Amino acid sequence: MIQDQAKQQRYLKAQKRVKDIKGFYSHVTVYCTIIPIIICMNLKFEPNFHWFWFSVYCWGTGLFIHWLKVFGFRFLGIGKDWEEKMIQKIKEEQSEKR
Repeated sequence: MIQDQAKQQRYLKAQKRVKDIKGFYSHVTVYCTIIPIIICMNLKFEPNFHWFWFSVYCWGTGLFIHWLKVFGFRFLGIGKDWEEKMIQKIKEEQSEKR
């Protein structure tokens, strides 16, 4: 019974991870589709002022933050695994003090 619950929790965790990855790739797809359109519109209608850079940098920053949430913190070693290890470490330290 406990193993079934653990299996189900691992499945739900994996399902959420896949959903997060899918969301990130959707974000990248939209970014790569819309930014060229914005650039073309800017260069066609206002070629003297390149305001498209605001969209590229601001949206790119949002995309980078999204990447950090999905992949980056794990890549940097600060993901959920790190949180679990720290929780265990703190619990052990607290039990040793008693």
